[in-house]
Amino acid sequence: MVLNSPFSSPNPHKLWRNPASGKVFGVCAGMADYFGLEPFVVRAVAVVGLIIFSVPMLVGYFLLALILPARPPSLYRSPSEEEFWRAVTTRPDVTMSAVRHRFRDLEKRLRSLETHVSTSEFEVSRAIRDLER
Repeated sequence: MVLNSPFSSPNPHKLWRNPASGKVFGVCAGMADYFGLEPFVVRAVAVVGLIIFSVPMLVGYFLLALILPARPPSLYRSPSEEEFWRAVTTRPDVTMSAVRHRFRDLEKRLRSLETHVSTSEFEVSRAIRDLER
């Protein structure tokens, strides 16, 4: 993904239309994907809104259908990537905590590896391995 400005984000989790799983234009399905809801719930709210506020709902729905881009078919590389970006959008504090925890674990493993490599046992076992060749 190309960054257009210093303020743009590599986060692909944006509000898209989802015509692949949508009924009319995919607006409700896209909103359900974005907010992590079932499409049925968003469609039910849209129908209730259509009954109560007919004209504004129709105008809003068709405006969103025109404005929102269609979701690209290969937006995420894996389901775990999609879950990560959804968490970044909905719970950034939890996501940052998880990333910090992963980096702490990696740092501990790296320290352990450095300690092992710098010991004399490592030197001896490497010399023995070199003799066996």
